[in-house]
Amino acid sequence: MPKRKLSWHYTIGWPFLFAVIVLLFFPTPAYAMHIAEGILPLNWSALWYVIAFIFIALGIQVIKKHTAEVRGLMPLLGLVGAAIFLISVFPIPVPITGTSSHPTGTPLAAILVGPFISTVLGAIALLIQALFLAHGGISTWGANIVSMAVVGSFVGFGTFILLRKFNVPLFIAAFAAGMLGDWATYATTSLELALALHGTGSMWDMFHIIVVAFAPTQLPLGILEGLLTGGIVVLVYQRRPELLACFTPHAFRLPLKERSQ
Repeated sequence: MPKRKLSWHYTIGWPFLFAVIVLLFFPTPAYAMHIAEGILPLNWSALWYVIAFIFIALGIQVIKKHTAEVRGLMPLLGLVGAAIFLISVFPIPVPITGTSSHPTGTPLAAILVGPFISTVLGAIALLIQALFLAHGGISTWGANIVSMAVVGSFVGFGTFILLRKFNVPLFIAAFAAGMLGDWATYATTSLELALALHGTGSMWDMFHIIVVAFAPTQLPLGILEGLLTGGIVVLVYQRRPELLACFTPHAFRLPLKERSQ
């Protein structure tokens, strides 16, 4: 079977590459982005690592399958991975929780390349942030993968596919995917922290405290991420619809009708 070819303007990736270089070599003071190093006990860190690696292994298999079928896939994945890195790299510190609020980028990535591939790209972005920017940590890498890369990707993707199944307009479906994927990420982060840190108290009381601490920043950030996701998906669909149809063709059954949206 001949490979499907993805036509893409690779020069679009240069702004992302430049921004990554600036962030790596001229970093701002490090904040405790995602769940910070040393926050989680070893047993919880190990559990989240196991779960994360299961999804990463599945994602690698999906990448191998698509690489054999789609020509020009790897540059696209590099661009989407850079987008996740940039969207999720600017933190807003949250008191009490030992973490921070920020957009995730994984719901958008899941719409573009599917949730399993998005999980792998999110994991790579999180690792680079932990190693070079002191955002997050190595011991908490697994937990951050589960919350941002796994949950953010699958909730965003599932929301998008479900709404498109009922012929919800493209922008609204992508907006809801970005917003709910963002909020689901922080609900998961809150749960991870509450499970590990509640001590002799109620886990649900701790969960409530952490969710309330996140809410003032994360609720509006989720709405902004929804707007960003909706805008980018519509733009890509108008300019390069074959990129979207390559990974989620069942979500784009109305190709010409929505070009004007």
